[in-house]
Amino acid sequence: MDLICVVTTVVDARSVADVLAATAVAGRLAACAQVGGQVDSTYWWQSGMETSVEWSVQFKTAPDRVAALVDQIRASHPYEVPEILVSRVECGNPDYSSWVHEQTRP
Repeated sequence: MDLICVVTTVVDARSVADVLAATAVAGRLAACAQVGGQVDSTYWWQSGMETSVEWSVQFKTAPDRVAALVDQIRASHPYEVPEILVSRVECGNPDYSSWVHEQTRP
């Protein structure tokens, strides 16, 4: 099985999440992007605790596309310090992994 990565972020509006997802897939930086429903996030920001509603986005990509995908997310993300997490998926459906690699080739 080819190794794949899942890159996750959150944003403050569904429309922003949709644009991040579409841009990554159109640019072949991700084979798939999924926008998740609203989540309530509680966190520390500028010395105070905050709670806000956010939308999650998960991108499925090949390891050699991660750096470019992270750069693109950072460049267009509305947050000063965006959450961008990369997880390596080492076990799963080998057909899906192959598909992810095929779809992330320019």
